[in-house]
Amino acid sequence: MNAPSPNARAPRSPQIKRPKHKINGWINLDKPLDMTSTQAVGAVKHLLAPEKIGHAGTLDPLATGVLPLALGEATKTVQYMMDSMKIYRFTVCFGTQTTTDDREGEAMTHSDVRPDDAAIAAALPHFEGTISQVPPVYSAIKIAGERAYDLARAGEHVVLQPRSVYIARCSFIERLNADEVVLEVECGKGTYVRSLARDLAAMLGSCGHVSALRRTKVGRFHVDHAISLDDLPNYAISDMYASMDAWLEPIECALDDIPAVTLDATQAQRLRHGNSCFVPPSAFARNTGYVQEDGHELYQAYHAGRLIALVLREDRVVFPLRQFNLNH
Repeated sequence: MNAPSPNARAPRSPQIKRPKHKINGWINLDKPLDMTSTQAVGAVKHLLAPEKIGHAGTLDPLATGVLPLALGEATKTVQYMMDSMKIYRFTVCFGTQTTTDDREGEAMTHSDVRPDDAAIAAALPHFEGTISQVPPVYSAIKIAGERAYDLARAGEHVVLQPRSVYIARCSFIERLNADEVVLEVECGKGTYVRSLARDLAAMLGSCGHVSALRRTKVGRFHVDHAISLDDLPNYAISDMYASMDAWLEPIECALDDIPAVTLDATQAQRLRHGNSCFVPPSAFARNTGYVQEDGHELYQAYHAGRLIALVLREDRVVFPLRQFNLNH
């Protein structure tokens, strides 16, 4: 028998695929500092091995706080969680503008002007309501298929168009020192806190950037009730399913703004087969549904107290838009 060649590769051992778990719902995660949102998703994916997972709204590595994670069938509702109002508490450092509008960028310009508390508080109402805002150059917005931050890092001149965003309130919280103040903003989808800090400083005759940022609320998720990555392994190792109620929130958490319609068994069966069905007006919790950008009215469809689908309504007829496979 010939001896094996010294250069021969050892046979590969077969890879054992880790089983996926049927987990359907949301995790209210408190993202730690210096971790990307993608890394946070990866960490939870490794711990829990859900069939599907995604997040609802990126947080920069500099930012901490609420990062809603959708697992399993909840991934079908991510867009509605992203549409929820959000609250951020952030620190503005006056006197230095950076390339990224936060502390991670390089200093561009400097100013000796340090606005006092009264001037800052008086300026904040100018940023409430529907306003026009230019996103930071270092942002994930695409220009001709390329991310703005990739173009900026490559040294290209990036020009972003202003966008309309909604800010419900902007409040002065406290002064930390001569340079820094803490503010809080409640805002809608697409608002950049870095742009807000930059524009506020400019209005006050200075320049500035965000030196700290914490998202304290997204929809019904509050940071006071968020779970940390350090805690999740304990739940996963001890008995994941037995402890699930401690960290898993229902799919409906993303659907607070969408009214319900109650279906009988026949109507529910038609929806499950992808068909429309007639529904009497009395079955709708509200006369008007959640109005989408295309003008269609959206409802949550329930049967026997359980969510089965998202449906579009046209008068007395509902059509299935998203079905939830929850083995009900």
